Amino acid sequence: MPTNRVDAFSDLQDTFFSYIRDIKYATMITVDRENRPRARVLLPVWEVVDGRPVGWLAAYKTPVKTAHLAHSPHTTYSYWNPRQNTVHVDALSTWADDRATKRHAWDLYLKGGPPGVGYDPVHYWRGGPEDPEYHVIRIDPWRIQLVRGSDLRSTMWQSDSALVPGA
Repeated sequence: MPTNRVDAFSDLQDTFFSYIRDIKYATMITVDRENRPRARVLLPVWEVVDGRPVGWLAAYKTPVKTAHLAHSPHTTYSYWNPRQNTVHVDALSTWADDRATKRHAWDLYLKGGPPGVGYDPVHYWRGGPEDPEYHVIRIDPWRIQLVRGSDLRSTMWQSDSALVPGA
């Protein structure tokens, strides 16, 4: 079955958020200096900024994650549920350490991004958004693919070529 390609993120936004709300947790894939993949399960929150999806990931700044993102900011976030609905997000992921951004991500986790996806980060970072162990990764997707499990229909959005790595 061919993939339906859309020009604007808004053309698949509702389904994207519906799947994210249903699945919640994503597998984040990074690569090390030898280009070997590493996966971990995390819970990003999402919003739309200027018509584009932006994700935020509250995280500990572990040596492995830090080394991987320093080697290559190219990441994939993959969501799956037992009905075989999937979301694949190819993105650039970078540490965002400024105070305002960390506060924004904290508030989005509390509010839900989308609503129903998030948690109270104080369970992990007792010092609030100022906790020295609390860090944030900004996720800037350049391609998103949704697959509906009932019939394997696929819809893909890709940012314009000026923002696509290697274009």
